[in-house]
Amino acid sequence: MQYTGIDRQIRKNNFNSVVLLILFPAVLLGMVYAFLFFVTEQGQDPNELFLQTVPFVLLATAAWFLIAWAGNAAFIRMATNSKSLDRKENKRVYNLLENLCISQGMKMPKLYIIDDDSLNAFASGIEERSYSITLSKGIIERLDDDELEGVMAHELTHIKNRDVRLLIVSIIFVGIFAFLAEMAFRSLRFVGSGKRSKDSKGAGAIILIAVAVTALAYFISILLRFGISRKREYMADAGGADMTKKPFALASALRKIKDDPYIEAVESRDVAQLFIDNPQVSARKSGSWDNMFATHPPIDKRIELLEQFV
Repeated sequence: MQYTGIDRQIRKNNFNSVVLLILFPAVLLGMVYAFLFFVTEQGQDPNELFLQTVPFVLLATAAWFLIAWAGNAAFIRMATNSKSLDRKENKRVYNLLENLCISQGMKMPKLYIIDDDSLNAFASGIEERSYSITLSKGIIERLDDDELEGVMAHELTHIKNRDVRLLIVSIIFVGIFAFLAEMAFRSLRFVGSGKRSKDSKGAGAIILIAVAVTALAYFISILLRFGISRKREYMADAGGADMTKKPFALASALRKIKDDPYIEAVESRDVAQLFIDNPQVSARKSGSWDNMFATHPPIDKRIELLEQFV
């Protein structure tokens, strides 16, 4: 795969961010309209109810988005159990990253470490002051300098391409649909466990509609995220290889990562998609449902493409 250039990728990701900001609320409003359409009693106008509901939906969505946007860095640190890594703790890692940033004219992102012997890494952040690169203890200890430099160049490319901001936007919005779908399923179980009556049957029908609508909206939101996320790993691999001029080193690093990417602390699927390779065991199962909608392309294919640079 030919690397198409940083500026072009930045423009594309900025455009995709805007598209996401439009499409996800549109899907949410469509979900609300569909629900009102099916539950509105005879004599009521679903269009009128929808127009009355829209301001509240948009306000709630904006509040969710702003809170998640402001707190994303803290949430990711908690979800991965990562801690700050400064120069005194590991001069080797710090110097490798600093040299890469100097060569690219970039401000150095913050460094974090996950106390796990497996091999993985990710970049995150929404703006210059919050950009960070997180490395597992295993990847620091088990990669040589060229391999580790290749991994960090890959993550720096994610930052330069604005991939990290795009992913966080998608994570926030998919999280809204996941929350609503979970609430609908919990309500269905609650109604099903109570005494049966005419009212409970009516409530059950409404909740069934809510479950169906939210599940469909959640599925659509995953497809939207899937449509923008897989290519970013190929682009970051190509950008990292171009940055270091050592594609063989990144290919070698990916081979080692492939054998042991599992990070025990990571339970969230949303956070897992940030990593250079998905750290969840379920995503490693060949032919599984998860792989059909995986946010990462097959790592063997990535290694094959990198070897074409040599």
